[in-house]
Amino acid sequence: MPEYEKAMRPEDLTRLFVERANAGDAAGVAALYEEDAVLAFPPGRTTVGRAAIQALLEKMLADGPRFEPEQPLPTLVSGDIALTSTPPKDGAGARAQVVRRQPDGSWLRLLDQPEFVPSG
Repeated sequence: MPEYEKAMRPEDLTRLFVERANAGDAAGVAALYEEDAVLAFPPGRTTVGRAAIQALLEKMLADGPRFEPEQPLPTLVSGDIALTSTPPKDGAGARAQVVRRQPDGSWLRLLDQPEFVPSG
C-alpha cells in the first residue's frame, strides 16, 4: 500500500477525501477509514469495513465524479474522539463523521454519514 499523507487534525480528513476522490484513488480514500469503519452508503444501507468501503468507492469513482471542497463546521473533540461535519453546498441536510485519533496521533473515520436530509 502506498504511503499516504495522514490526517493530523480531524478537519484534514475532508480535504484528503476530496483530493483523493477527485484523483480517482479509491484505495487512498479508503485509507482514511479505520479497518472496521461504517459508512452509511448507499442510501438506506451501510457498508462495513475498509475493504468493502474501498470496493464501493472503486465503483463510485469509476465514473469520474467531481467533489467540491466544503467549509467544515466547527469540530467537536472529546479526548480521542471527534465529530466533523460539513453543510452541503446545496443546503440540503449535512454530512457528519465520527473520527478517532490513532496511536500515531493521526485521525481516521470510524462512522461516516455522507448525507443526512432532515424530514419535515
